Amino acid sequence: APDKGLTPVEISGGCFTISSFGGIGGHAFTPIVNVPEVAILGVSKSSLKPVYQHGQFVPRLMLPLSLSYDHRVIDGAEGARFSVYLATLLSDTRNLLL
Repeated sequence: APDKGLTPVEISGGCFTISSFGGIGGHAFTPIVNVPEVAILGVSKSSLKPVYQHGQFVPRLMLPLSLSYDHRVIDGAEGARFSVYLATLLSDTRNLLL
């Protein structure tokens, strides 16, 4: 895949899946990529956590996310950039308008 060696037939049928574990109280998990998926995002239960900001601890609603992806298709750096981008969008929904 990094060398552009995949044919359209080899990458067809892939999808991105979102799986939620939070509804049953889960706090973290590792989602498993199933064929023909390319990636899966695991969403856990949100909770208030103390976060250190500007010299003090403040309560913040934290939403644990886990991203698993097929490294034959997605480079690790791209997966990390997607995770950061998604966190930016979810941290302030006004970012969706930009």
